[in-house]
Amino acid sequence: MTVESISAVLASEDPTTHQFVAWVRGAAPYIHAFRGKTFVVGFGGEVAAGERAQSLAYDCNLLAALGIRLVLVHGARPQIDAEMARRGLEPRFHHGLRVTDAEALECVKSAMAVTRIEVEALLSQGLPNTPMAGSYMRVTGGNFITARPVGVVDGVDYQFTGAVRKIIAEEINADLDQQNVVLITPLGVSPAGEIFNLAMEEVAEAVAIAVKAEKLIYLCDAPGLLDVDGQLVESVTADEAQSQFDSGEGLTEDLHLFLPCAIRAVRRGVARCHLIDRDKDGGLLLEFFTHAGVGTVVSRETLFRLREATIDDVAALVALITPMEVDGTLVRRGRELLEQEIERFTVVEHDGMLVGCAALYPFSEDNAAELACLAVTPEYRRAGLGDQLLRRIERRARVHGLDRLFVLTTRTAHWFRERGFKEIGPEALPRQKRELYNLQRRSKVFVKNL
Repeated sequence: MTVESISAVLASEDPTTHQFVAWVRGAAPYIHAFRGKTFVVGFGGEVAAGERAQSLAYDCNLLAALGIRLVLVHGARPQIDAEMARRGLEPRFHHGLRVTDAEALECVKSAMAVTRIEVEALLSQGLPNTPMAGSYMRVTGGNFITARPVGVVDGVDYQFTGAVRKIIAEEINADLDQQNVVLITPLGVSPAGEIFNLAMEEVAEAVAIAVKAEKLIYLCDAPGLLDVDGQLVESVTADEAQSQFDSGEGLTEDLHLFLPCAIRAVRRGVARCHLIDRDKDGGLLLEFFTHAGVGTVVSRETLFRLREATIDDVAALVALITPMEVDGTLVRRGRELLEQEIERFTVVEHDGMLVGCAALYPFSEDNAAELACLAVTPEYRRAGLGDQLLRRIERRARVHGLDRLFVLTTRTAHWFRERGFKEIGPEALPRQKRELYNLQRRSKVFVKNL
């Protein structure tokens, strides 16, 4: 063997190599699912001027290269404050929204223009030995937003602070169809030609709704929503998010602004809204191309969906249960057997990916049924999916008029005991199942009355 071939063999056996290959293969379904979909990413001026701006440009470049249609909406609050300080002006806010008088508007226009140019420059790189080497991102913009004045609220005249009146979605989609990345600055013009300062988060929300985006993403000053114990909440429905917003618990400055926009967006047709830590390097990639993600997903309904399996699920079922067959947790089932028995399976999806399954095998003569092949991917074993699958199988058994559910297990005896199952001997199994009992495997048998 040559030195080069030996090095190749050693490299192939490196655990990090296997991890990389596994990650790429695991990301492949998401790459296929997201190609051609529209993502709207909203980020404040803190991101545009911060340490992560370069990394964000790299990640946006990669998303665009994977065929994702990108709309970026940038803010410039700290840049505006800095420009006002330079001119000796004092910023004014009411209910978290800037009050923009004529002098402040000049600062807004200046800061917005500089920030946009800097973001465009970051997106236009193509140096060798960087993630953007050899690429060319066409960044476009335009007068996509018609605005109106906010007016007077609680006796405070917001003057040149505005709200979105209309998004010209056709023009944005036309640019996206040309494989351009659309960069939107949160300024709007009224039909009378007045310029209004808009809130970045509201512009991102309105754009996502108008272009029927698959995802609206906010880069914020928190890992996402946190529960009462300070742990990240991976996913919430719009109603759950509204309850947390109303309570005010655990909301940072950004979350207080972004969360209502996220709730409205998913209620008005955006499939998902993601709240991601702006300081998390590679946060966009980790959120979209790993099973667990790194932020909080807000959706109109729960991301988990139970349904009966179809023949199209066979390949995903094989991938799900094979690791547990290899380690002896589950009995081996060939692909042909799965195809023959697919109607017996219930599956659970997370955001379109199959992450759990269970099967029901009725024994009508004995008025009993077997729960078999209960499996959940490791990433979701603390999400209560096993309990949901168990309840679904129990309902299916009752529909068949059966009053006993039994299970054979070698590794999860305590889990079934905690859910009302009692251990019995193999001799108590239905005759047909008893004749197939594997003495070498020595599975424990549990039963539950329905």
